[in-house]
Amino acid sequence: MSWRQKLVAATDRLTSLEAERLHVHVDFPLFQRLAPPIPSGRSQIPGIQIQDTRRMRLLEVLLHGGPQLGGWRTAQMQEAIGSAFTLSAETYPLTPLRYELRKRKGQGWLQRDGRRYGYRLTEKGPRVAALFVWFHQRICGPLANSWFPHRPAQTTPPPAKIEAAYHRRG
Repeated sequence: MSWRQKLVAATDRLTSLEAERLHVHVDFPLFQRLAPPIPSGRSQIPGIQIQDTRRMRLLEVLLHGGPQLGGWRTAQMQEAIGSAFTLSAETYPLTPLRYELRKRKGQGWLQRDGRRYGYRLTEKGPRVAALFVWFHQRICGPLANSWFPHRPAQTTPPPAKIEAAYHRRG
């Protein structure tokens, strides 16, 4: 395969990923199908839970992995997650990351890239990952922040009269 054919294939993959990400909608029946464990041979692969930050970090890094055309190696993923979320290698070791990768591969979101230990999102992977990450960031985060509002410090004036009135009532 020539370099031109490789470049065309990579460009096609990139444009299809971008097109899929623009058409993600919150699909609650999909959440219900992905939550229970999936049988795989004699064992079961646990379903995904949206409250698990470790999984959300992995999915977010995989979504933003545009420069990784040859797929992600495990050490590269650990480094990317560590730098994106300011985590040390001791805080986010390779063993839990490899466990997560096996689970996502078993669910059909990841595939191995050839004979080497590089991972790439499958056709289904970006849709599901974008759905979970966007749901986590755009719905769960703002909802939790609205339920547990911060109290302004007594030394700084509140930015608006309505916020001061809100905090006075409670």
